[in-house]
Amino acid sequence: MADKSRTTVTKKPLADFKVGVDNVIFSVDTEQNRLLVLLVMRQHEPYRDRWCLPGTLVRQGESLEESAYRILSEKIRAKNLYLEQLFTFGDIGRDPREAPDSYAVRYLSVSYFALVPFSQAELIADGVSGIAWYPVNQVPELAFDHNRILEYGHRRLCNKLEYSPVAFDVLPEAFTLSDLYQLYTTVLGENFSDYSNFRTRLLKLGFLSDTGIKTSRGAGRPASLYRFDAEAFAPLKNKPMVFI
Repeated sequence: MADKSRTTVTKKPLADFKVGVDNVIFSVDTEQNRLLVLLVMRQHEPYRDRWCLPGTLVRQGESLEESAYRILSEKIRAKNLYLEQLFTFGDIGRDPREAPDSYAVRYLSVSYFALVPFSQAELIADGVSGIAWYPVNQVPELAFDHNRILEYGHRRLCNKLEYSPVAFDVLPEAFTLSDLYQLYTTVLGENFSDYSNFRTRLLKLGFLSDTGIKTSRGAGRPASLYRFDAEAFAPLKNKPMVFI
């Protein structure tokens, strides 16, 4: 009886991973109806003098979230912000520093997305050759796979606005319904809902509290100021299409 041949499985050695954190930092310029993303210019190879998302390699003894907040504190000053982990990008060859003959050293990017108030955000230019807000629809070709990370972050932001109260993390404590609507139309586009339906739906849901104070802007009628009531919103948490 002939011996059955055996297939020898060659075990590949474990890869040596370097972990970075890249932040997709969004802001909404409601005066000019622009959704913006923060970009910095790389000072070193690879991709020297190319725009990219703010990022860093994780330091020893530092958590991923601590690394993400460190990037924020080094690039921007803002009182109110929202930060959430986005996705892990680890395709082979995503970083030119990976040796193509073995890929023994791999570069992972754990991405976060943040939303900060534009009027209060102060950029920090220390240690970078360039830092700027770019309209999302005018972003150039970025270093690494950062265009893909930005696209993923943009989709997440749009989805979060539809079912979560993320907008209230960057609005003032007291705001008008017009302020809120302007933020939504800037991110989602004016076709997502007309103002009348938006206003009616939000007030019916019952998680906005009228402060009893009105504010005058321009020649129009004074507008009521509202506050977000987190306790009243709790039963609606994570239900899709709350705001639309």
